[in-house]
Amino acid sequence: MNESPEIFDRRVLRRHRDRAAAGIGEHDFLLREVADRLLERLDDIRRRFPLALDLGCHHGIVADLLAAEAAGRGGIETLVQADLSPGLARLAAARPSPLATPTLSADEEALPFAEASLDLVVSVLSLHWVNDLPGSLLQIGRMLKPDGLFLAAMIGGESLKELREALLQAESEVEGGVSPRVSPFADLRDMGGLLQRAGFALPVADTDSITVTYPSALALMGDLRGMGESGADRNRRRGFTRRETLLRAAAIYQERHGDADGRIPAAFEVLYLTGWAPHAAQPKPLAPGSARTRLAEALDSRELPGGEKAAPKG
Repeated sequence: MNESPEIFDRRVLRRHRDRAAAGIGEHDFLLREVADRLLERLDDIRRRFPLALDLGCHHGIVADLLAAEAAGRGGIETLVQADLSPGLARLAAARPSPLATPTLSADEEALPFAEASLDLVVSVLSLHWVNDLPGSLLQIGRMLKPDGLFLAAMIGGESLKELREALLQAESEVEGGVSPRVSPFADLRDMGGLLQRAGFALPVADTDSITVTYPSALALMGDLRGMGESGADRNRRRGFTRRETLLRAAAIYQERHGDADGRIPAAFEVLYLTGWAPHAAQPKPLAPGSARTRLAEALDSRELPGGEKAAPKG
């Protein structure tokens, strides 16, 4: 039974991504940058992943970047592409690629792939919209073959703080109340634990920050809409935001954060997740008490019995 709260309206999210499909190529800088940084991690792994899944494929950026590599990252031969948005999935399917790229529309919360069928699952800026992230991670772990790899990048909770603050203040001033205008994102501190709970071996969660500058806050909001990243919080106020509210938010953003050239920064925290499907050949942590050298010897210090305090120096 799924006990996760329904934070996001997935039908609204699908509509946003379908709407963005026609012009997403003009707004995909962040998607491309994050995808490139994520795929670089394959360069340090000396093994092949013949059958891979791009989960939340947008319009086919991962396939583009893999095809651009002369040597072919990860030894990927077939890249299955899947996106919640049928419009984006059609775009991904239509892009020519030297890889085999079967494509479908699929929901990250109810994945249609067989158990132990994939060598690699990659996801770029899509999982932050999932209501039941632990459940999705469990599904992904089951889909991977033993020693299969999961690589993901998602928007973190430190993202777009400047925009959140400007929108909240503007809405309070103009409309006399506030509602969520930028959806909540995940926290890095939770990610390693979620990977472990989902059964991944050797889990790693780390973070990166990407700052993009825009001519105005309105341009930033337009870019988010163009990527299909408009808010889909179930508790958001229904209807269009008043133009007066948007203009006031843009003015607040400019006053607080504008530079000498009139441009404003937008900081995106990106969380990177790495985990492996368990396999007998993987490194195992040492059992407690199995170390051959005592820590005190390594630190050239004196070991005291439990509860005993060291005498003060001098």
